[in-house]
Amino acid sequence: MKQKDTGSLINQKLADAMMAVLKTIHTSSDTLSTDALERQRKNQDILGHLVAPPIGFSWEPFTHNGIPMAWVRPERGHDSSKVILYCHGGGYTTGNLGYARVLAAKMSSATGYEVLSFAYRLAPEFPWPAAQEDAMAAWDYLMYLGYGADQVVLAGDSAGGNMALALTLRLREQGRRLPHRLVLFSPWTDMTASGESYLTQAQADPILTARYIEAVREAYAPGQDWALPQFSPLFVSLEGFPPTMIQVGEKEILYSDSARLQQNLIQAGVPCVLECWPDMWHVFQMFPLKQSGEAMEKLAAFLAL
Repeated sequence: MKQKDTGSLINQKLADAMMAVLKTIHTSSDTLSTDALERQRKNQDILGHLVAPPIGFSWEPFTHNGIPMAWVRPERGHDSSKVILYCHGGGYTTGNLGYARVLAAKMSSATGYEVLSFAYRLAPEFPWPAAQEDAMAAWDYLMYLGYGADQVVLAGDSAGGNMALALTLRLREQGRRLPHRLVLFSPWTDMTASGESYLTQAQADPILTARYIEAVREAYAPGQDWALPQFSPLFVSLEGFPPTMIQVGEKEILYSDSARLQQNLIQAGVPCVLECWPDMWHVFQMFPLKQSGEAMEKLAAFLAL
């Protein structure tokens, strides 16, 4: 077997293993039981260990004010003028630094930027606004280190995309300066689940289900009005937001969340690039795929503008 064929086979086996783990993480009954959450969180630990940071990058975990954080830093000469603050996904109920390491390393590799990840408090043990408070604390930590807002790229996948948007809204409400750019991978922007793709892509989506979305939103914000902007930033003017890149898979129930977000941003006069990737699924960028590498290249080009 040729070396290239062997490498492709290894990548396919790794992709299959990652898909199996992700399916168990995003499979839910009507409620999130303690056993189900424990199983999902353990599987995210496994996922984080399936993909290690690329060679030439350091992984530096630490704790700041009780919040676990970690830097991914290129060991070679790199661009220190910008930093990425990365909000991991997981429906606000799962996710940790190990899970965050996968995309953090890929973004650092593509851009040459240092990436700061943080493990915010999870629901249902810590419902809203705990996670949002931790996101603000991570932002303030970068400001404490001496970064200006115009040096920070705010990135997030899935629920982390929701968090990135909510954090930007909160900064705007406080009259503070906003991030240099927003980068959103399959962002969850509508907790009311009103987009048509929840129906049209229900059979095509290999990872997410409507029942999972309903369960995690109830765990995160029980009894709340999910149409409020702190939960569904899709339903508020995004005037003044930074230029934004959105990447979404064609085969996912959250496709409408991305397409409608782009419309909202454009109506607000915000430059926005929406990339819909054919035959791809929720946060496909995590996988060892050709499309994932191309998506990271597109991200680097967007940030270089």
